[in-house]
Amino acid sequence: MRYSFDSRIRFSETGEDGKLKITSLVNYFQDCSNFHSNSLNMGADALREKNRVWLLSSWQIEVERLPQVEEEVIISTWAYDFKGFYGYRNYLMETTKGERLAYANTNWVYLDADKGTPLKVDMEEVEGYGMEEKLAMDYAPRKVAMPKNSITKETFKVELCDLDINHHVNNGRYIVMAERYLPAGFKVKQLRAEYKNQATLGKIVVPQIEETTDKITVALCNEAGAPYAVVEFTAKLM
Repeated sequence: MRYSFDSRIRFSETGEDGKLKITSLVNYFQDCSNFHSNSLNMGADALREKNRVWLLSSWQIEVERLPQVEEEVIISTWAYDFKGFYGYRNYLMETTKGERLAYANTNWVYLDADKGTPLKVDMEEVEGYGMEEKLAMDYAPRKVAMPKNSITKETFKVELCDLDINHHVNNGRYIVMAERYLPAGFKVKQLRAEYKNQATLGKIVVPQIEETTDKITVALCNEAGAPYAVVEFTAKLM
């Protein structure tokens, strides 16, 4: 079942160029899937009753054009497959005239909330979401490679504003953390993120950065060097 909602780009969601920030785009997609789940009575409260949770494993976001402030947009999402303990979901942002602005693929893992162990997706979830046709796009691997020739930046602590309802860093906040290492004028064509471990309040984050001709990879690691998340930005070349 496809779910969509309409919106208009707000000033608070834009950057200095008056266009939607990449982190705001992530928030739109994230909100859309939450709206979708809650509309089916399959959101966080329903999962909590079953002692289950959907954990985001990876993002792949492709940007055609970032909309400008006050531009009207339609945001959509749908599930397209379930295999074992994985669920797969597409996202789309388009104009009211049908212009495709940005789109995404995500991989999710179905877990026992207490044990943190993967479980086969139950039929209630599969039948509730249904499955729509897979979005036509070039699908990248789920895994994002760690930087090989990285530079370590100044460490920082996880703050209260980084947390979500599950009491760990929200997946969108990792992208906010990584985005601060992009140079001025960097235009994102593709964003990929892989989530490996959960950071909680007060944890130290050690950023490891690698920059190539058209890519910047940011590994957000713990003090032992194990990544919480790895975020890769590919530039839109002019």
